[in-house]
Amino acid sequence: MRKKGPMLHHVEIHVSNLAASKAFWRNLLRRVGYRQTSSWGQGFNLSDGADAYLTFVQVEARHAARPYHRCGVGLNHLAFRLPSRAAVDALRAWRRRKKLPLLYDDRYPFATGGTDYYALFVEDPTGSRWSLWRGEIARIGARNGRPQ
Repeated sequence: MRKKGPMLHHVEIHVSNLAASKAFWRNLLRRVGYRQTSSWGQGFNLSDGADAYLTFVQVEARHAARPYHRCGVGLNHLAFRLPSRAAVDALRAWRRRKKLPLLYDDRYPFATGGTDYYALFVEDPTGSRWSLWRGEIARIGARNGRPQ
């Protein structure tokens, strides 16, 4: 049963290379049920039809030179909860077959330590970190939302 009340509606991400971001995100997220729902000259949306959707927009030239690093001020990463550990494993296997980079692969699937956060970490073309995980939300939340 879905929680009623305020929920995340969408996330908009400004990207430095729209074509590279589109290729990356469409290929990755179609494997977990997302599809492109709209597209226009400067952006596109991906949605699974049930949860928050993602909007990717080409950054305006006047803002393109601003540096970004995920460990600096601002967004560090977003995480997708997958339906099973097998789904996480399948996504990892696909990325390895395609020789696509994985973050912290030497510590897969528990890169953050412990055994509650079974996750695959990837970096998109803009340098943003994303995790695709399967775990128990209550246990992770008990640690102030930060897996150890």
